[in-house]
Amino acid sequence: MTNRPVLQPTAEHPITIEPTPGRVQVRVDGALVADTRRALSLRESTYPVVQYIPLTDVAQDRLRSTSTSTYCPFKGEASYYSVTTGDHTVEDAVWTYREPYPAVAEIAGHVAFYPNKADITVVE
Repeated sequence: MTNRPVLQPTAEHPITIEPTPGRVQVRVDGALVADTRRALSLRESTYPVVQYIPLTDVAQDRLRSTSTSTYCPFKGEASYYSVTTGDHTVEDAVWTYREPYPAVAEIAGHVAFYPNKADITVVE
């Protein structure tokens, strides 16, 4: 058992999750690795919006679990995937909260891509 803090969204640190209107596509090194009309837009405080994509809408054969993990007191423990396209691998390009905290429970079963490691396009 860990003593990590668990924080709730507040007016000072809001978190909202809503369906993304339109289609979200993600490319890594030019290769299409995710395509969905079921993405969720997570807005957290002053951070840029993050697209959470159902894992089932991601090319599973391109993902490899890594040992990397991080912690967010609002969302929980994140685990990571690397993405392989052709003979190139982008390490820790994707994260997921397998058991997110109740305040963000909707993102369970979804993954997010780092925008500096993937091209994320939202077309309404």
